[in-house]
Amino acid sequence: MPADEQPKGSPERGRSAVRSGAFTGLSYVTLSLAAAVAGAFLAHKFGRNRETDGFLAAYGVYLVLVLGAQAFRMVVVPDLTRAEAEGRLGSEFRAYALAFLAVAVPATVLTAAFSHFWGELITGRLPAQSAAVAAQALPWLVPAAFAQLIAALAASALAAKDSYVPAALGFALGGVGGVVFFVLAADSHGLVALAWGLTLNGAIAIGLPMVVLLMRGNRLRLHRGVPLRLGYRLWRLLYGAAVPIALQGLYVIALRFAAGTGEGNVTSLSYAYLLAATFVSATAFSLSLISAAPLTRRGVDAAGAADHVVHSAWVSLAFVGAAAGLVALVGGRVVTAVLGSAFSGHVGDELGRLVVFLSPWMVANAAFLIMYPLLFVMHRTRLLLPLAVAAVAVDIPISIAGRALWGLTGVTVALGISTLVVVLGLMASLAPRMLALTAVGLGRLSILVGAAAALAFGGASLVLGAVPAAAAGLALYAVLLVAMRQFGLAQAWHYVRALH
Repeated sequence: MPADEQPKGSPERGRSAVRSGAFTGLSYVTLSLAAAVAGAFLAHKFGRNRETDGFLAAYGVYLVLVLGAQAFRMVVVPDLTRAEAEGRLGSEFRAYALAFLAVAVPATVLTAAFSHFWGELITGRLPAQSAAVAAQALPWLVPAAFAQLIAALAASALAAKDSYVPAALGFALGGVGGVVFFVLAADSHGLVALAWGLTLNGAIAIGLPMVVLLMRGNRLRLHRGVPLRLGYRLWRLLYGAAVPIALQGLYVIALRFAAGTGEGNVTSLSYAYLLAATFVSATAFSLSLISAAPLTRRGVDAAGAADHVVHSAWVSLAFVGAAAGLVALVGGRVVTAVLGSAFSGHVGDELGRLVVFLSPWMVANAAFLIMYPLLFVMHRTRLLLPLAVAAVAVDIPISIAGRALWGLTGVTVALGISTLVVVLGLMASLAPRMLALTAVGLGRLSILVGAAAALAFGGASLVLGAVPAAAAGLALYAVLLVAMRQFGLAQAWHYVRALH
């Protein structure tokens, strides 16, 4: 059979998709483990106090920019894939990089010049000591975040060439290098050493994929047919990153509301959010990254978009359900063991419960990460800016009500509700039919995974202690997934294998 007639689901293509997804997922697992080591070291060395609240408030700004940058990686892959097909990938890459630098340099200068103002703004009602720590960290965290944006652009250029391993390795090595630097420098420089480590992380993440691009002959000079057009590219950066940044901005808003519920709660919510984000990034984000280029070449309609989101979400949420169940049973013990005595007892148990209460956010965020590239593949981007503004407008009253009713738990649940509302709006803007099909599919999927997790882990906890119940629950959960594979899991796995 000729190569161009090879079935989409061939073993070769399946192995390629699984390999790409595995390397990308392992990269984010490595990054998450590095972040966990940094978080554990931070907790043991610095505890849970005004200083950590201030630093983690500043770190929330870093997360907004970095996670927005990673989401923009999904946005730009379709553009670079089309450029690669037309022989102008290097020129497109350079033009986008210059546009990003046109934003990064002034933002870094303004952050450094007015660091105390920004530190006081993001720490809200926290003490002046918290604001001072935030002000010290922000001038490093902002350029570190923009470095991740350039690294994401380089990774996107490689993705357009169906190459995922170099970028995955660069991100993983950057994460490890940054945390090693933090551990070595913390004694002499304090919390700001983590900000320095994140800057080093960004430099490494940029370096490796850039070297590979250059070695593969991608000259970064502008092609005659590719004008620089900084204004256009900055506008594309703005509306492409608007919704991802707005959604991550909801997390910063949640931190701001958490600050009003008591000292240390910003730290607790930060750790819970990082853990929940890890579960989603290792699966849904990885799947979205390896699918953007193939879907651009293949094309997709509303029904195909719904199938893509539901199938990919099946694979992602199957893993997320297991992780949430384990956290519900042994999260408090693990948190205490890893983060130290400052997180023992009620504080550790509460952090574990916060991860469980973030389940609606995990479902919504998984759907968002999988779906968002489709807006650019299908050229349905007209409503992105209005939806970004609506995200913040919707979240504030929901967060106010949540905090008034249930305190920190209410703030956590409000984050999930607001994210889900925005994701549904994005689906409607893509195609009303896609919204209807996806809502039914995701609703059915959430019920199945939630029921399996509740039955497996909840049932085991009724007859066993926490640790044996976690082990037994995990085994029973796996059995339940296999038993109900005919409800979509088997089909989802075959779909993911055939993406490339």
